[in-house]
Amino acid sequence: MSGFAAPNAVDQPIADFSQCHAGILRKLDGLAELPALLLPAARARALAEQSVEFFREAIFEHHLDEERELFPAVIASSEAGAERDRAQALVRRLTDEHRALETLWKRLEGGLKKVAKGQSFELDTADLEALVAQYRAHASFEEAEFLPMAQAILGRNGNHMAALGLALHMRHAPMPVAGYV
Repeated sequence: MSGFAAPNAVDQPIADFSQCHAGILRKLDGLAELPALLLPAARARALAEQSVEFFREAIFEHHLDEERELFPAVIASSEAGAERDRAQALVRRLTDEHRALETLWKRLEGGLKKVAKGQSFELDTADLEALVAQYRAHASFEEAEFLPMAQAILGRNGNHMAALGLALHMRHAPMPVAGYV
C-alpha cells in the first residue's frame, strides 16, 4: 500500500481552496488589463469633451459666418444670369448640408457629453461615422466647387473682398466693455 490515500470527503476542502485560487487568478488576469484600458478610456473622454466644445464654438460659428457673410456676399457680387444661378444653387446645397450636419450632430451631442463625463461609453457609432463622412464630403465639395467660385467673384472687386474681411472681423472681435463713470 502506498503512502497516499485516495481523496475522500475529508481531503476536499484543500481542493476547494485550490479552485478558489484558480478563480481569483483569472479575475486578477482581467484586472491586470485595466492599466492598458485606462489610457484609451481617458482619451475617449477627452476627445468627446473637445468635440462637444469644438462643434459648438467652431463649426456652428463657421456655418453662421458662411451663411451670414460669405454666401450673401458671393450672391450679391455675382453677375446676373448663369453665374448667379450657379452661386444660388451652390449656396442652397451647402446650407442644406449645414442643416443636415447640425441635425446629425444634435443626435450625437447628448451621448458625447455623457462619454466626456465618463458616465457612458455607449454612442451611436453609425451616426458618428455618418457625421464624419458627410462633413468630409461637404468640406471637399465646398473647397473644390464653391470657394474657387467665391474667390473669382469676390476677387473681381477688391472692395467686395475687403468688405467680407471686415464683416468677418467685426463678427469675431471682442465687444468692448463700457465702464461706469
